[in-house]
Amino acid sequence: MEMFQKFERSPLKKLRVKRFMTQKQLGKALGVTEMTVSNWESGRSVPKLTPVQYKKLLEILQITSAELPDQFGFPSDAEG
Repeated sequence: MEMFQKFERSPLKKLRVKRFMTQKQLGKALGVTEMTVSNWESGRSVPKLTPVQYKKLLEILQITSAELPDQFGFPSDAEG
């Protein structure tokens, strides 16, 4: 059963899919690669966004900074 939990969507992916965007489209809008977005969603890397990119991300996802998830990838095993 634990194995299936890994297939749940990351918080960023949920927000991106809700806006009918691909990783490539989101990456292009933020000036990063599709692989960078993939790494964020998988938890392999943490976004290092400029203020302009941060504002653009909020605008694209149509959320406020308070609604932005603390982590874009899957929670680590240590957390739960």
